[in-house]
Amino acid sequence: MTLTHRDDPPVTLEPSRLCALPAAELARRVAQREVTAREVVEAHLGRIDEVNPTVNAITAVLADSALAEADRVDSSVADGEPLGPLAGVPFTIKENLDVAGHPTTDGVVAFRDRVAAVDAPAVAQLRAAGAIPLARTNMPDLGMRWHTDSGLFGATRNPWDADLSPAGSSGGEAVALATGMSPLGIGNDYGGSIRLPSAAAGTVGLRPTAGRVASASSTNPFPPPPTLQLFAVDGPMGRRVEDVRLAYELMCGSDPRDPKWVPAPVLGTVPDPIRVAVTTDPGGGGVDPAVAAAVRRAADALADAGAIVEEADPPQVLESAELWRTLTTAELLGVLDHVIRPLGSADASTYLEQSMAHVARLDLAGYVEGMARRHAIAAAWSEFYAGYDLVLGPVATQPVHAVGFDLGGPDNADALWHSHRLVVTVNLLGLPALVVPAGLDDSRLPQGVQLIADRFRESTCLQAGLLVEQALGSLTPIDPAPGR
Repeated sequence: MTLTHRDDPPVTLEPSRLCALPAAELARRVAQREVTAREVVEAHLGRIDEVNPTVNAITAVLADSALAEADRVDSSVADGEPLGPLAGVPFTIKENLDVAGHPTTDGVVAFRDRVAAVDAPAVAQLRAAGAIPLARTNMPDLGMRWHTDSGLFGATRNPWDADLSPAGSSGGEAVALATGMSPLGIGNDYGGSIRLPSAAAGTVGLRPTAGRVASASSTNPFPPPPTLQLFAVDGPMGRRVEDVRLAYELMCGSDPRDPKWVPAPVLGTVPDPIRVAVTTDPGGGGVDPAVAAAVRRAADALADAGAIVEEADPPQVLESAELWRTLTTAELLGVLDHVIRPLGSADASTYLEQSMAHVARLDLAGYVEGMARRHAIAAAWSEFYAGYDLVLGPVATQPVHAVGFDLGGPDNADALWHSHRLVVTVNLLGLPALVVPAGLDDSRLPQGVQLIADRFRESTCLQAGLLVEQALGSLTPIDPAPGR
């Protein structure tokens, strides 16, 4: 099997195949004895064997433990025991999240034998709901790149077009979902790492509010620096909004290992009608016509469903994106020489050096002032949300970049950051955001849009995403078509 190119649209999987079914539907069929959990796991293991040599999204297959877990689920079904809401559903996990008994590599050679003692909170909570860890998924070295190419595992390929990046850093997870190797997964998002790959792959991804999903690691002994505490979250990824909603609800439980976790109600009241602010070119600076058209399609879908839709730019997007960049650079500079260069690949170091080349350096006073400015911007967004329930906008304002573009020099790094300005604004402010597909462009490539709500209003994101999905449909799973 070879990868598709733009002129070769992917082939849709037959809906009768287990690997094409949504996670919620798989759970229902297992519970009603229409299929066994072993059959579900075996089907996905077979799909990995079939597709992964082409796309290189899966880094490690947990076949023996997954089949053993499936047999336990089947025994519970046969005995009439209570089942979790995801009983028998396999899921995949990004390489920087702990799975007990398996290495947490972060994509680097030095950590290939760094075995986790216990599950990460999100993994443990999905496992408690009956879901079955199936495999690990690829990421760039230490997650520090908007392209998925690991010094340990190599590059993941975009199944829609081999010449394009799958984005990053949860690119392996998005590609595994898009190609039917997994129905559900967990990634994380520090600068768009769930949302950018989801848009590139034509899948769904939720970045929860900061503090919503507990996060902890038994393999990394160092406490996270301030921007990781404030900007990074773990979140669910899938092919359908319903699946992502279910996984999100199950992942929000408390865990004593994370002092940042917030005991907020998981489900909130969704406004009726939803008031939507639409921005096609957030902050100005230009937007690709195909990207703008996708946002308008989603806006029309929401309006047709009864939402109040108005064009309105949220405040201070360019300033927010610049602040995210300067604050993260200030912290990365401190670890570039003694962590990233010794552990990461040459490409990882090159990318980070180029991405920081044009960024202002902050001293301690500048860093403190930046954190204070973050508060002021957050206050402006809170006031904006007094008039709107949701912001609908692009994920990136330019199309998915070509493989190698991000290593093309500081100007290319600047262009990527500018394209991702609404994405990183969300990270700076700790807001929830859902990415859903909004159809294909004229080149037969997926277009995703971003639905951003105020803090702890994930329910509004998910309800609006469901309305968009109902109107515009889903794009995956796909079977990469023969290329040239």
